[in-house]
Amino acid sequence: MEITEITVTLRNEDKLKAFVNITFDDKFVVRGLKVIKGANGFFISMPSRKMPDGTFKDIAHPINKEFRDFIEKVILEKYNETLEQEKSKNKSNIEYPN
Repeated sequence: MEITEITVTLRNEDKLKAFVNITFDDKFVVRGLKVIKGANGFFISMPSRKMPDGTFKDIAHPINKEFRDFIEKVILEKYNETLEQEKSKNKSNIEYPN
């Protein structure tokens, strides 16, 4: 499976730093991933739905740790690339992942 497109929409909120859409093989898109700044650095949150009991359940997610790590790596790379583009437009008040 190949990632054929990643789109990043930057947000400069306290924890939410970006919304992300990711396309696989030019055939399947997953919308609504998030770049989140947590206590231990940046991470990717999968699209989720709030359940009646108040908990959240992922709508779509990787099945194994290796693929989750891969998706997180490529999304954070694209996030950093998008930040660099914004920085070059003199909008540098955005946080970078470690």
